[in-house]
Amino acid sequence: MAPPRRRPSSDTGKNAAFIAQPIGRRRFLALTGGLAAAAALGPRLTWANKAARLGGAPGVLEPWTLPSDPPEDNLELARSLIGAAVLAPSEWNTQPWRFEVEHASVRMVADPTRLLPWTDPDSRGLTISLGAALENLLIAARAYGLRPTVEYLPRGGANGVVAQVIWASGDVRRDRALFAAIPGRRTNRREYDGRGIFPEHRAQLVAQAPEGLSLHWMDDRAAIRAVAKLAHDAVRDRCEDARVFAEQFSWMRFGDDARRRGDGVPVDNLELGVVTSWMAKRYFNPRSWFARFGPEHAAREAREGLRSAGALALLCAPKRDQVQWLMGGQAWERIALQASALGLALQPVSAPIQLERYRGTVLRAFDATGEEPLMLARLGHAKNPAATTRRNVSLVATFRTS
Repeated sequence: MAPPRRRPSSDTGKNAAFIAQPIGRRRFLALTGGLAAAAALGPRLTWANKAARLGGAPGVLEPWTLPSDPPEDNLELARSLIGAAVLAPSEWNTQPWRFEVEHASVRMVADPTRLLPWTDPDSRGLTISLGAALENLLIAARAYGLRPTVEYLPRGGANGVVAQVIWASGDVRRDRALFAAIPGRRTNRREYDGRGIFPEHRAQLVAQAPEGLSLHWMDDRAAIRAVAKLAHDAVRDRCEDARVFAEQFSWMRFGDDARRRGDGVPVDNLELGVVTSWMAKRYFNPRSWFARFGPEHAAREAREGLRSAGALALLCAPKRDQVQWLMGGQAWERIALQASALGLALQPVSAPIQLERYRGTVLRAFDATGEEPLMLARLGHAKNPAATTRRNVSLVATFRTS
């Protein structure tokens, strides 16, 4: 097989071409399980501040800020690029990535310890999350006046490496509007106010999907209510799977857990409503007697959330494979950042496209039969929520010291 092509990353909109080497199932399983082999690099790689504790420098949490200008020091420049990458969204904020830095290059590695085997059994969500993190890194590089070159699956994805980015200086600073939106992007689970999306805003969002992917749009109120009913049923069915229910509860964070651990979703950020939030530790704890009420509460919140949306969007690929998921993650992050730049609220709603029994109905609703659904989301207007925690760059990155 020919080696993966190496090509400078592109600019914005329809000109954004994501060049990727096709990923066979065996190769994909190898990349998601390759961290153990990466550990063999031994003393030449060091965890920077591996034992950092909350309150110490640099601490457990990554700040939601980025330098506006490129740092002059190469190490600090790499830290800033990874700082942008880790602000990408991931399902249940699992942050399934690690980074290996060597001079003017960084390798992004899938972290198999952060899989969701019951919620995301085919690793579609994990791959989309990696694509989103990669796109943030590329946007930051272009905004700093660098010319990044991406190689997908170097050496066939050995050691779990998904992509390697090498950069050179001296380019025009591009993608600055999307770069500025990275620290402000949020997954907004609040109830929206029902206002529609301006046509010109819709056009700017659709323009972020590159050739080969399609962004389907829905703003008819009756159609939205029908999809909201599907979301209710899908969320309830998924939560009634005891394994999924327990897995998702393990990523809920109560009290100061999110700040201590730097991952997961604080229960307050789930926007479950006053009563449900107050009872969340019982409603969603599989060992609690009250857990029998949790699926219906979660389903009802999902339905009402979609009903409040100004529009729904469905990102699709022409076929079902892992490379499409990675490219979809890159495209989706550009869409999410553009929405943030326009002042729009956005929340992915995964259950209706994750469960086979609902997926076909969703595709028909969007007139997308035969396509592979990657991301379903609601858009609208609502107050921006607080940021969720991110693990500090020093906890997810290694730096070659010799």
